[in-house]
Amino acid sequence: MSTKFPDAHILVFCKAPVAGAVKTRLIPEIGSGPAAALHAELATRIIRVCQESGLAEVALWCDPDCDHAFFKRVAQQDTALHKQQGADLGERMAFAFRQCLGDEDVQRAILVGTDCPGIDATYIEDALARLADHDAVIGPALDGGYGLIGLREANDELFRGPAWGSDTVCATTCRLFNECGMHWALLPMLWDVDRPEDVERYRREFQSA
Repeated sequence: MSTKFPDAHILVFCKAPVAGAVKTRLIPEIGSGPAAALHAELATRIIRVCQESGLAEVALWCDPDCDHAFFKRVAQQDTALHKQQGADLGERMAFAFRQCLGDEDVQRAILVGTDCPGIDATYIEDALARLADHDAVIGPALDGGYGLIGLREANDELFRGPAWGSDTVCATTCRLFNECGMHWALLPMLWDVDRPEDVERYRREFQSA
């Protein structure tokens, strides 16, 4: 498939939409089934954005494995499926970057989650373009995490320091960029769909007629 950035890959990290295992902070408010359905909706959206952008090759990194019917449904012929591997989120992201950037034909890669509806083709293109002359790029989120990270070289140190799930993940990662002597770029702020008010915002901004 011809892409705008043939030396780049887009890695999408995604959990299987299993009731009770995803969007857990929303379960007390909306129930496990609707929470899983929302997760599937958000995940399908970002996967389609990546696939249809024509920007770079897309790989779907699945948790807990690649066997769930959802992954088979959203993966197109040119979307590879990989199992996330590692004891925590940091190890799993580090592993994905090592596998991807270990290919001599891949000079840059971005990794995105499925919770930030503000990630669109323009946002992804900006991230990939900045990696032409930056070592790293990051898309900060309002909750203190990040919705996108991009690298030119794999670096496990970037994923060992942050306290995953805390409100200091992005700040810690940016500090690690500096400590590693990296030239990096900060993208516009993103927001996650994690709380009832986030769901309302998502419905209002992305599903209003």
